[in-house]
Amino acid sequence: MKFIDESKIEVIAGNGGNGAASFRREKYIAKGGPDGGDGGRGGSVYALADRNINTLVDYRFARVHRAKNGESGRGADCYGKGADDIILRMPVGTVITDLNSGELIADLTHDGEKALLAKGGAGGLGNLHFKSSTNRTPRQCTPGEEGERRELQLELKVLADVGLLGMPNAGKSTFIRAVSAARPKVADYPFTTLHPNLGVVRVSAEKSFVIADIPGLIEGAAEGAGLGHQFLRHLARTRLLLHLVDIAPMHEGIDPVHEAHAILNELKKYDEGLYNKPRWLVLNKLDLLQDKDEKVAAFLREFGDHTRHFAISAINGEGCKELTYAIMEHLEQAARQEAAAAAESAQETDTSTL
Repeated sequence: MKFIDESKIEVIAGNGGNGAASFRREKYIAKGGPDGGDGGRGGSVYALADRNINTLVDYRFARVHRAKNGESGRGADCYGKGADDIILRMPVGTVITDLNSGELIADLTHDGEKALLAKGGAGGLGNLHFKSSTNRTPRQCTPGEEGERRELQLELKVLADVGLLGMPNAGKSTFIRAVSAARPKVADYPFTTLHPNLGVVRVSAEKSFVIADIPGLIEGAAEGAGLGHQFLRHLARTRLLLHLVDIAPMHEGIDPVHEAHAILNELKKYDEGLYNKPRWLVLNKLDLLQDKDEKVAAFLREFGDHTRHFAISAINGEGCKELTYAIMEHLEQAARQEAAAAAESAQETDTSTL
């Protein structure tokens, strides 16, 4: 299935049915009075997060989604039938915004989460509602309301705890294969990863986390070089970034330190918030080095960033287990801090309302 992570659609809710102006006419019943029913409600359009869907491909070509109108009211106190709602199933992690105003409509972060995209119009009132002691034969009724109409932007941001960042051929796909059951394509040429891949890393029977592998960045991605920044949105929800660096490049003219700084510059150009996320340095391909410790120390001196670092070989698993344990510990600590902050915020709110 082709991976589609953005689309533009139009949603049109149904109009409400018109109310009826009618009078009861039966044999032997004079002046039966008004009996016009109300119109039915127009159908609404909803979005529903579904964990069984992982792409927006269904909305790449089906751009217009229109609900039906409600039925008009009739005589003999007959109310019009309301139209059925439309449910649009979308992947968990979909962000829905109004294309014209930029307003955030919904952020579907949980399976089964439902959001109203366009509300159906209410049905009109029949003349049955307008009778009174002074108006025995009302002839007025109201038309149904129009349904909402919106143009929407859909963006999928995959849900992962950890994101992989690095140049093409840094070994990101090999790493995710080494620590999880995911099997992304691996080859000896750049840009073998063309869309994000997710893998579940199981540290123990009770502990696991999700890791995301995105296509590699290159210098000049902000100007559209390579695949550009189009997949960096998938790192927005992560709690930790792993910056993988090929410490043993195949070509002598490639400087790992320069490439590492180039990735950070591109990240900063894209989003300052993403740049400031917790980020660890992972030096990969130790198996290709003879003097490992000296090469790692020299790289760290020249790189100059005091970010927490690990040295691994994804191809044979060296250092990978220690790295996954450290990641799990970091995620658990971050979860505890978030829970404590939420509890403190709730306590402050309760205190302020007293």
